[in-house]
Amino acid sequence: MDSTALVWFKRDLRLADHAPLAEAARFPRAAAVFIVEPSWLASAEFDPAHLAFALGCVDELRQTLAQRGLPLLIEHGEAVAVLRRLHQTLGFRDLLSHEETGAAWSWARDRAVARWCAQHDVRWREWPQTGVVRRLGSRDGWARRWHQRMSAVRLPPPQRFSPAMSINPAPTATPATFGLAPEHRATPVPGERAAQQTLQEFLDHRGRGYRRGLSSPVTAPHCCSRLSTHLSFGTLSMREVYQATAGRIASLGRSAAAPDRALAQDLRAFAGRLRWHCHFMQKLEDEPAIEWRNLATIYDGLRPGDDRGAALNAARSAVQEARGHDPVFGQDAALLLDDEARQRYRAWCEGRTGYPMVDACMRYLRAGGWLNFRMRAMLVSFAAYHLWLHWRAPGQFLARQFLDFEPGIHWSQMQMQSGTTGINTLRMYSPSKQARDHDPAGVFVRQWLPEFGTAAYPAPIVDEKAALVHAQQRLYGLRRRDEAREEADRIQARHGSRRSGLPPSGMRRKARKPPADTGQGRLFD
Repeated sequence: MDSTALVWFKRDLRLADHAPLAEAARFPRAAAVFIVEPSWLASAEFDPAHLAFALGCVDELRQTLAQRGLPLLIEHGEAVAVLRRLHQTLGFRDLLSHEETGAAWSWARDRAVARWCAQHDVRWREWPQTGVVRRLGSRDGWARRWHQRMSAVRLPPPQRFSPAMSINPAPTATPATFGLAPEHRATPVPGERAAQQTLQEFLDHRGRGYRRGLSSPVTAPHCCSRLSTHLSFGTLSMREVYQATAGRIASLGRSAAAPDRALAQDLRAFAGRLRWHCHFMQKLEDEPAIEWRNLATIYDGLRPGDDRGAALNAARSAVQEARGHDPVFGQDAALLLDDEARQRYRAWCEGRTGYPMVDACMRYLRAGGWLNFRMRAMLVSFAAYHLWLHWRAPGQFLARQFLDFEPGIHWSQMQMQSGTTGINTLRMYSPSKQARDHDPAGVFVRQWLPEFGTAAYPAPIVDEKAALVHAQQRLYGLRRRDEAREEADRIQARHGSRRSGLPPSGMRRKARKPPADTGQGRLFD
């Protein structure tokens, strides 16, 4: 092997269990690059906090790799243009990276990179880093394949590389380096060391009470794993989290102490969510259009802004023209086609709907970039059912707020919680019930809504009961149609979990109205 390899870091910002790095260590010359792409910065889901966290991870990684002889460059530009420049200067013939299940802009980027590599005799090799299976033919056996991947031997960090260029100290990059305002939100410490520490603390002690505490915004910040951001940016591999959790459960199982048995049960509940993490990502991998199109087409035209494809495509074009014009909506404004919808949407974004639990959760999320899953589901449910908003615009707004934004999980959940998948139970969360169940003393609401109980706090923006009756009538009316049941069969065959407990058809049973609050669904916290 007498050539140069280039490792392309994307959302895999770590040294351990990193197949492209392990391969690069075998080459006589190697370098690495992280690309800040204008297409990412201009996307509707991007927030400067995402870049700030990524650059913090890259800064730590660059120092660690330099100690082992691998230069890591930070480049600004579209991927093909950057790779073209590096190809001219480094002469690399092998491009090494992990697979990525990303938003539409990254899919387009990867296709362009593949074409460029083919034209310039560059061999681009990609390795999986999650349980997502590329070019999956059938969901049958998917869970078994996931377990096999997660149980495989982890790759140790390479100890030494042969640099393809000199390693020169470079100043730390920040969002300001790329013309963006500095980030002021309180966010987690970036980097692989912080990720491993967070994992260890959760497995050692913070996981106690996980099952009881993960649903309340009062207790969830402590007892949830808080690993979602690290998994999204790849400072930990899913395999490392799975194996560390399994090992901890095994060690606790050898103890006779009741507290150890209780912690083991909590960690088993957590481990069960890891597979669901990849399960939802697989949906976007198999059907990228769910980022902008209803998974079940029976719901096309159900809500304003979703008029059977043509209007949605027109709205997507208008979004491009409206980019950055509205400080609250950003690129979302054109997806809302009437003034009333825009007013409801703005109130939801700003945390002033008149429903204390909704508003407190939104303000908490905007302040720190994280919220526990049940409260995320409640925010989406409220937007979809109470405010009758199409999921696309709220989804774009939430993507910018979530520091742990993971496209496959995000868009799958936006549709699931909005009732447009065709195969999932409708989850219509009552904000009043959520407040009674998960903040009975009002601690969380008082902390984030200091004006609550005063004349400054607005009246409810909609009538809760009337809004839910309207949503139930519209959705259950569609779900009872024969074509809805037939479409549900097709969706279940393509995307349904084979271990979820669902019957072969998600819709063949007699339609029944579930309770207003049927549970929190499945997602990794």
